[in-house]
Amino acid sequence: MRIAVAKGDGIGPEIMDAVLKIFVANNVPLEYEMVEMGKWVFDKGYSNGMTPEAQQTIEQLGILFKGPMETPKGKGVKSVNVTARKTWNTYANKRVFQTLHGVDTVFSKAGIPIDITVVRENIEDTYGGIEHMLTHDVALSRRFITRPGSMQVIRYAFEMARKKEARRITCGHKANIMKLTDGLFLECFYEVAKDYPELKSDDVIVDDLCMKLVTRPDTFDVVVLTNLQGDIVSDLCAGLVGGLGFAPSANIGDHICIFEAVHGTAPDIMGRNIANPTALLLSGLSMLRHLGLMENAATIENALLYTLESGVHTGDFGDKSIKSLNTTDFAEAIIGNFGRLPKHGAKPSWPNKPATVTDFKLLVNPMLISKETEEEQIVGADFFIESGEQPEAIAKKCQRHAGVKFRLVNIANRGTQVWPTGSVYTNLVNQYNARFESLDGEPLNQQDIIGLYVSLSGNFKICSLELLNMWGGKKAYSLAQGQ
Repeated sequence: MRIAVAKGDGIGPEIMDAVLKIFVANNVPLEYEMVEMGKWVFDKGYSNGMTPEAQQTIEQLGILFKGPMETPKGKGVKSVNVTARKTWNTYANKRVFQTLHGVDTVFSKAGIPIDITVVRENIEDTYGGIEHMLTHDVALSRRFITRPGSMQVIRYAFEMARKKEARRITCGHKANIMKLTDGLFLECFYEVAKDYPELKSDDVIVDDLCMKLVTRPDTFDVVVLTNLQGDIVSDLCAGLVGGLGFAPSANIGDHICIFEAVHGTAPDIMGRNIANPTALLLSGLSMLRHLGLMENAATIENALLYTLESGVHTGDFGDKSIKSLNTTDFAEAIIGNFGRLPKHGAKPSWPNKPATVTDFKLLVNPMLISKETEEEQIVGADFFIESGEQPEAIAKKCQRHAGVKFRLVNIANRGTQVWPTGSVYTNLVNQYNARFESLDGEPLNQQDIIGLYVSLSGNFKICSLELLNMWGGKKAYSLAQGQ
């Protein structure tokens, strides 16, 4: 079986060489095709951080094993890591955080075992990177949460929880504030939960989740979150088990999967052969299990656990009274412990059952559209306008343009209502949201909205526009604070 390998930047080549050396010593039945990705590829003029040949190889093989990669700063290019995940729709980012004996933490010293799997949505949210300057003072980032995308990652999380015989699956969210976006994600969570009655399903507001994770992490099992919140919470969980040096990552898609360490390129220690390869090795073990190479994965992981239990360590962790090993010697120590079992957490060994990598030759982009079951109506529009005037002056101008189909409902500034009621103590910026709704709730069409746009543009620079939609008589837009 062939897989694509990108060694990465900084310490990437050193730790990748160490991991592949361990795989070769264990006779892992894989062949490796090296592909060109990373900062040095950006520097050669490829704006997405990979050569066309690399993209073709990865799409042909379906598996990418990659080292950490750097995105050049100040050149206006997107992260190659995020680009790869989104380009190939690896919608579920799975990160497993477990107590490792030999890696001392507050919790290991207290005898509190940790075994948390974070599943992070990997495609949507603010990671779309869709941003605009609306005025010279106001920046906007668009946050997309979709029903099909949420269903994909949540369904994966429940399937994975069932297979690992999890005792609990928790949805982390901020639906108390972001009622439509996080609200949709939470709605999808409970919709999927109905198909898994054997699993205890619950939800926690994300800030409360963070507090509980650092006080009682042993009470959590599988946690599924949106992209940005999942990124933050997964790094928090890495801190619970010793840091990013022990944080593996699997990016799962229907056609292509990416396995990588969570940590960065550590350019300060590049080329010194002292980096810790554990996170990348754990990511590689996740890849082996994904490919059905269960026996190889168990042998290597048990050797790693035995090595850590024995006090063997690289310079970034472990007992400082015991001399640390460099990257190469650490890998050799693991190889020397093949066949040994740790006292704690030994992994069961099952025979290899090599899986077939999904090999669909797609001719068109898959469309993810759920069935629309209720009638849609346009009932108004939010006009985001630039102005340095006071709310009353803006309202008078807006009302002149309302005509016979619209009424000005309210004006907000940074999400807080400032007209028809508000407070003089609310600080203002030079970008307002003027909300117009139809008279008597009558349906509107896009031509009506365009007509109002043209009229308003005589008085204001219109920075952005959003339709006010309803489905089945239910408002599909948020209210301003104080409205």
